[in-house]
Amino acid sequence: MGTDSGKETPARRSRRRPKRRLATAKLRRRMTALLLVAPLLLFLGVMFLYPIALLLWRSVHDPLIADTMPRTIEALRDWDGRSLPGESAFAALVADLAAARADKMATKIGSRLNIEVAGLRRSVDRVARQAETLGHGPYRNAVVALDERWGEPESWRAVQRLGWRVTPLNYLAAADLQLDAEGRIVPKPADRRIYLALFGRTLWMSALVTAACLAIAYPLAYFLANLPERLSNILRIVVLVPLWTSLLVRTAAWIVLLQTQGVLNDLLVWSGVTSDAGRIKLIFNAFGTVVAMIHILLPFMVLTLYSVMKAIPDNYMRAAQSLGAGRIVAFWRVYVPSTRPGINAGCLLVFILATGYYITPALVGGDSGQMISNMIAYHMRETLNWGLAAALATMLLAAIVILFQVYSRFVGLDRFRLG
Repeated sequence: MGTDSGKETPARRSRRRPKRRLATAKLRRRMTALLLVAPLLLFLGVMFLYPIALLLWRSVHDPLIADTMPRTIEALRDWDGRSLPGESAFAALVADLAAARADKMATKIGSRLNIEVAGLRRSVDRVARQAETLGHGPYRNAVVALDERWGEPESWRAVQRLGWRVTPLNYLAAADLQLDAEGRIVPKPADRRIYLALFGRTLWMSALVTAACLAIAYPLAYFLANLPERLSNILRIVVLVPLWTSLLVRTAAWIVLLQTQGVLNDLLVWSGVTSDAGRIKLIFNAFGTVVAMIHILLPFMVLTLYSVMKAIPDNYMRAAQSLGAGRIVAFWRVYVPSTRPGINAGCLLVFILATGYYITPALVGGDSGQMISNMIAYHMRETLNWGLAAALATMLLAAIVILFQVYSRFVGLDRFRLG
């Protein structure tokens, strides 16, 4: 008996039409939603993801020496790194620096090599200027006679190390490490280890500023949240006033207050706490940096806590007291746990902002109050070692991401709230 099961009947078509229309409507809604968020995704990609990717690439990409000194790099490929290289390496050096001088790249080569070995900029300039007068060799004695640094294996090891287009050298330097003559990773000399100490100081000062902001902001936010609405609005404006004032103006005001001949020291001398000869140094050190940063970041903590405290019903405390808890016990066991989302969010916000601060430590930090951001700016503006600056910035970003993951692991992202 034949059947029509393989054919689509009008009844089947009528049942499938609503499903197709529903699927088409869902697809249309998804495409509409995607088009609505496309500008935001484009903005995040261009302004956030692309700069981070460029930062990561710049921290490992250093093609200057490989592109401008190819003959020298090739001649040093099988060099052992201990004794001086052979005549072919000196001949390649002269040829590469002569070509670099013609292309106006010798200064850049010298600056890059000078970062690895102090004084090599002058050595590169001397050989580049005298390359045409050296004739057809022999080059070894002639180059060493021009500048004795080329008679030291350390100078050639610097050229050999920088011959890699993709290199880990910037990250090694950022971690206070270096390569020895055998190519092993070893710590730098004690007098050249500065970056790990700066990372530690940055994290410690950021944690101290965060803790101080929480200690000051919590009672202030509680006070604001429990005042009548009209008075609370006025005081909130007072809290916001520092955010409407220039960061430079606020920092300069702290310099006036805390300097040796400033207002605070004058009050201490006038009150007899200290003598005029024993004025306290309160600025251009870590103390001045911490005080100025607390003042600048305090409103962020206050407003975050206030927005959470304002949403806590008043009957929570009354219910706890009606069940026999004292006011202090009720506050600690009921009210404080209710504000933990604001505490978590405020601490995270202030800590992340503090780790990247630059202007305030630069103005009031002195030697002991500098943070890693100041060293990043120094390499970008002064030494022009953008690769090392990118490596330092990447390590700072990685440290913050790791701390955020640890923090969220113990606290939980569902316990963060800004309002």
